[in-house]
Amino acid sequence: MTDRSDIIEVLARYVRAADNRDPRAMADLYLPDATVEIFYSNRGVLTKLGELSGAENIGDAVRSLMAPHPERGWSHHTTSDHIVTINGDDATIDAQFIVFNTVGQERPAGGWPDGASGAQGSITPIESGYYRPILRRVDGAWRIARQVIVHDLPMAFPGA
Repeated sequence: MTDRSDIIEVLARYVRAADNRDPRAMADLYLPDATVEIFYSNRGVLTKLGELSGAENIGDAVRSLMAPHPERGWSHHTTSDHIVTINGDDATIDAQFIVFNTVGQERPAGGWPDGASGAQGSITPIESGYYRPILRRVDGAWRIARQVIVHDLPMAFPGA
């Protein structure tokens, strides 16, 4: 693999850790003293929504700040248009993201009705924006030193 593909894989593992609400997998992507800053962009004017410090706190946030998946539900974070810059052991990514909420219909007790076919449920986009991590290669592995998340919509967080 190349450095570029290794760096993009860090972001792929990030979105999977978020979808799985897996604090350990999320924390493992960050340097111990990493930070995350979360913003809302209102036509380019950034409003800071929050900040997290330390890999363990960042990992715990996928459980404490993200809503649990509903019954028969899941989320899918997708990223695209990765702009990667590498300078020795430092790198940045600027990637667009969309989060889809996926909720399956409950199968009726008598089975699906006649004529039903294909997926049963809904897929709805619920978030979009940009992930802008700054990564550092330490002991041969790329880790996130600082993550900037810029949301296209205002966000409410539990307890805030």
